Formats: sequence, C-alpha cells, structure tokens
Amino acid sequence: MSDTIVTRFAPSPTGFLHIGGARTALFNWLYARGRGGKMLLRIEDTDRERSTQEAVDAILDGLSWLGLQWDGEPISQYGRVERHREVAHELVRKGEAYFCYASPQELDEMRELARAEGRPPRYDGRWRDRDPSEAPAGVSPAIRIKAPREGETVVDDAVQGEVRFPNKDLDDFIILRSDGNPTYMHAVVVDDHDMGVTHIIRGDDHLTNAARQTVIYRAMGWDVPQMAHIPLIHGADGAKLSKRHGALGAEAYRAMGILPDALRNYLARLGWSHGDDEIMSTQQMLEWFDIGDINKGAARFDMAKLEALNGHYIRHMDDAALMEMLVATLPHLPNAATIAEGLNERTRAQLLAAMPGLKERAKTLVELADGAGFLFTARPLAFDDKASGILTAEARLVLAGLLPVLRKAEWSVEALEAAVKGFAADAGIKLGQAAQPLRAALTGRTTSPGVFDVLAVLGRDEALARIGDCAGAAA
Repeated sequence: MSDTIVTRFAPSPTGFLHIGGARTALFNWLYARGRGGKMLLRIEDTDRERSTQEAVDAILDGLSWLGLQWDGEPISQYGRVERHREVAHELVRKGEAYFCYASPQELDEMRELARAEGRPPRYDGRWRDRDPSEAPAGVSPAIRIKAPREGETVVDDAVQGEVRFPNKDLDDFIILRSDGNPTYMHAVVVDDHDMGVTHIIRGDDHLTNAARQTVIYRAMGWDVPQMAHIPLIHGADGAKLSKRHGALGAEAYRAMGILPDALRNYLARLGWSHGDDEIMSTQQMLEWFDIGDINKGAARFDMAKLEALNGHYIRHMDDAALMEMLVATLPHLPNAATIAEGLNERTRAQLLAAMPGLKERAKTLVELADGAGFLFTARPLAFDDKASGILTAEARLVLAGLLPVLRKAEWSVEALEAAVKGFAADAGIKLGQAAQPLRAALTGRTTSPGVFDVLAVLGRDEALARIGDCAGAAA
C-alpha cells in the first residue's frame, strides 16, 4: 500500500450535496490533507435513470463553496464500466467467480422456498461448481463471486473496531449482471483499488457492504484499504435526520446565510471532538483530526447551535472580508435583491462603514442583509408596523424640532450624539424619546445599528432628507 494517504468522496448524483454527505467529504478531506495526502472525487453515476448533470453540478458547487477542494479531475464511475467488466471476467478466470445461468423464475422460487423454511432469501449456489458445458443456449449469464462458506470475514474498522461477519450470511452475490453492467458492490472495489485509495471513510450504513467488498479485494489479491464507518447524523430529537431537522443540500445553507467556515466547524464537531474546543480554525482541524477519535454513536444536528456558531463567525470576521462574503452571497439570499440592485461605489462604502454595527446583531447573512436594507431603501421609506407605531404625531414634532439642530451639527458619530443628547436635555425629554423616532425615520424599523452610527453612515444629505420626510408630516 502506498505511503501517501488517499481518501475519496464518492457521492451519487441523484440530488444535491446533503448535510451528511458534506460531513463525509469534510472528514475525508481533513484526514488526507492533514497528513499531506489527497482526497479524490468519484461520481457514482452508474444509475443512469436517476443520475443527472444538474446533481453533479450541485455537488461540485457545494464542495467548492464549503472549501473542500478535491485533487485531480472528478472520476465518473459509469465511464469505467469496461474496466469493471474486465475485472469480473478476470475473477472467473482465477476461479474466484463463476457464470450463473439461473433464470428470474428460478431465483423467485429460491426466495419463496427460503421464506417458507424461515431462512433468509439467498442464492443457493447452484451454478457455483457446474461445468460451463451445461449452460443453456441463448442465455446471458450473470457473474457471481465465490464467497467463502466457512468461518468469518473480519473488517478491521478504525471507528467501529473489529466487526465480524459469518461467511454463511454473505452468499455468492452478483458482481456483473446478465446485461453486462457491474453491480455497485463490484464497481466500488475496482474503482477504489485503481484510484489507489488507502482509507475509505463513509457512513456506517455501508458497514454491511464492507464484508462483501472485502471478499472481492481478497479474491483479486488486492490490499484492503483501512475502513472507517462513521455514524449517521440524527436530528436534535434523536430521530433519523430528515428535512425538518436540517437534512438539506449545501445550497440551502448558503441561502440561509451560513458561512462556509462556520458550517465546516459545525460539521467537524458532529461526531468528532478535540477536548472541549468548540471554535476551531481550518488549520486546527487539519492538525487535530483523526478518524480514531470519531464517536461510535450517532451525532445530533441542531440548527440553533449552527446559527449560534455562525453568529460567532460573523462577529469575529474582518469587516471588509465579511462585506465581500455578503456581496458574493447576495444572489443566493432570499431577501437581497434590493441590495444587489443598489450596490455601487457609494453604497459599498456605506455598507463597509455600517458593518461593525450590523454584524453585532446578525447570526446569518440573511439577517445581515436584512439589517443593511436601510442603506439601499429609496425615499420615501416604507415603515414596518413597529416603526409606524413609534412615529406618532408627538414623535414627528420631536423630529421637526431636532432637524435644525442636526443641520448645524458636525457630521461625525461623536458630534451627532452630543447634538441629539443636547436637544433632548433642552426639550426636557428622555434620550429615547428622540432616538427611537429618529431610528424609525432613518431606517423604517425599530432595530438597527446604533442610531448615531446610522446617521453617520447614511451621510448628511440622505439622513436629513429622511428625517424631513417624517418631520414634514408634523406640520
């Protein structure tokens, strides 16, 4: 076996890159890259009816967005079908597999008899040792592996430990169908061997396949890769993960405004840990991750925890980098069309200036875009219900009195704060009685970054015009 560690991620292109697949890809990537190895990508597209190019593109896009770059070109399993056939026929020549001419009717009868006798329905091996001269004319045979009948097949799993499978339960499974197409079980082994895969890290729903695949490896005299079957992800309630828990595609998390760094961090902690460390940089994960530390029990996916972690990443991200991330994600966010249309040199500068206040109140990029909306709203503003409730006739009179004070003020956060506080003191009102209607007039809402920051970011002309729109209604 090669000294270089080679892992692979092998999704089926029948849908998007779902969250369980994303974690499997991450674990493969961390294990290989953290040890100077490679992670290869194989698209298991032999199911031609269900495989689509749209799904392939979505998987590649999801991996790229997550920052999980594979090595080399993606490999199509379907494109290697001739090689799969070649190995199946080689196994026949070696005496490790054989042609099976059993008809569909015979196989049905076998299953019925097994059920009637209370046995698992398995092929009875009737063509295992028959002479090929007995083959019926005009029948295309399948190829079956000669599985061992005595003893056990042992899978030495890096996560599950030593797992033993009685050989009597394996039966002589098909590796090449009568139409010449390989089975998944066979194609996977040939591909992993030819790609030089040293470590197979995948969900534990594949654990039962591991014994059969081990039989094929040994029949060919090939080294069996180190296997690591990781527990599946459950919902926060302990039930099997479904869409209501968050079993969505990577593109859905991008549309929710989750940062790829945060999602990588969260997925890494689903079933693996490094002490009590919750926040981990990618470099730390690469240094610390080891398949031997993966938990045997199912991990629980908690959307609230992911959002909280995402909020941490947003708050600690460099303002300029966060703005660029937001801008790049705008096409995927459900509430960002107005921002995307209004982006120009001036509004970019305003967005960057507002970022310190915006990111303190946002757990997702959707919330960040929502908070930034006031910068891109054209006058006259539309007010939400709470803002409309604050902008009473009395509040509008306060704004009318505040307007000339602000016109005279120097346009900086400090000077504007001093001007508004001075106005409130002179008018004998609490600061909130001036600041709350001011916020509503400037943003159309009752929540925003600090109101003095909002004034400064909007600029003198726009801010005074928005206040004037509300104050004018008091006349």
